[in-house]
Amino acid sequence: MNKKSIIWITALFLILATGCSKQQSARAPQEVAVKAIQVIQKDTPVTYEFVGEIVAKDEVPIKATVSGNISRKLVKGGDTVHAGQPLFEIDSRHYLAAVADAQAQVAQAQASLSNIRRDVARYKSLAAQGGIAAQALDTSISQSEQAQAQVNAYQAKLAQAENDLADTLIVSPIDGRIGVGELSVGGYVQAGSTVLATVSTVDPVQVRFSMSENEYLKFARIGNTPDAWGQNLKLILSDGSQYPLPGKLEQIDRGLANQTGTLAMKAAFANPQRLLVPGMFARIVAIGETRAGAILIPQRAVQDMLGKTFVTVVGSNSEAVTKPVKLGPKIGNMQVVEEGLTVQDVVVVEGFAKTQPGSPLKVTMIGPDDLNIPAAK
Repeated sequence: MNKKSIIWITALFLILATGCSKQQSARAPQEVAVKAIQVIQKDTPVTYEFVGEIVAKDEVPIKATVSGNISRKLVKGGDTVHAGQPLFEIDSRHYLAAVADAQAQVAQAQASLSNIRRDVARYKSLAAQGGIAAQALDTSISQSEQAQAQVNAYQAKLAQAENDLADTLIVSPIDGRIGVGELSVGGYVQAGSTVLATVSTVDPVQVRFSMSENEYLKFARIGNTPDAWGQNLKLILSDGSQYPLPGKLEQIDRGLANQTGTLAMKAAFANPQRLLVPGMFARIVAIGETRAGAILIPQRAVQDMLGKTFVTVVGSNSEAVTKPVKLGPKIGNMQVVEEGLTVQDVVVVEGFAKTQPGSPLKVTMIGPDDLNIPAAK
């Protein structure tokens, strides 16, 4: 092949390569498959969530009023107990002896009183006849009064001994569940100080939570008093499920805590199935104001970047368009959008991470049912 032919072949190759390159450049970018949803607009009750801890409404430490060794345990840790049910028994031998001793003292004092009263009766008869001096009668009457006082004192001592004996049987003051850390048989109990066990009420229970100062002011500004928002509280358990029974606000602290600046509150929930146990954590959900015509999008459609929030919407030519948005409160798995979107917008829910502004989109529309959210009204 001569030199001239080689030049022509090389030129032809360059022309063909340039044409292919232009064809590739002119080919449209590949569409990105995404899922999108029409923006939802409806009147929406705004809910507020607070982290809470389940506590017993009443929690009573059981203490004995007498000292001694535990001779019997009549319940096991974790048992459900009722008011008046025996829980422990303290060795009663010492207290039986005290009762017997007090009974003997009362009997002796009563016998002495009877003798003195008979003397008083005789002295009164003799004094009426002038057989004895009036002073002797007065002395006898005084001795009778002293003997009566002695009887009263011994009877009081007997009553105390009988009460101490009765108190060796320790009963539950309330209905509830007894803790598992109770004392064992043989343990020594100091009157008024040793905690034998703790009994906690189980139905109803309370949920303790706190509200920040700003949250409190927000409720106050919309005129939503605790009597309003605190009447139908919801409880979300740690596994995400909703407790089936509503709760009611019962207690509000007198002021904000100095260290945290929060207002402590307690709400009561019926617990007939004993599902709620003290120490569990849950979220209190309270309904605040209702926003008319609120714009809602799925929370997972929101993108955070450098402290700002964006969403990707489907443009008029099915291209990706990034819009900055101002967000309001969260409603379940939805997000209120206060600025940046209209009801005509179609928001990309899945696949936006693969797009760039202007990227052509292959859109699959989904509805509220696909996201397990309520349909627009």
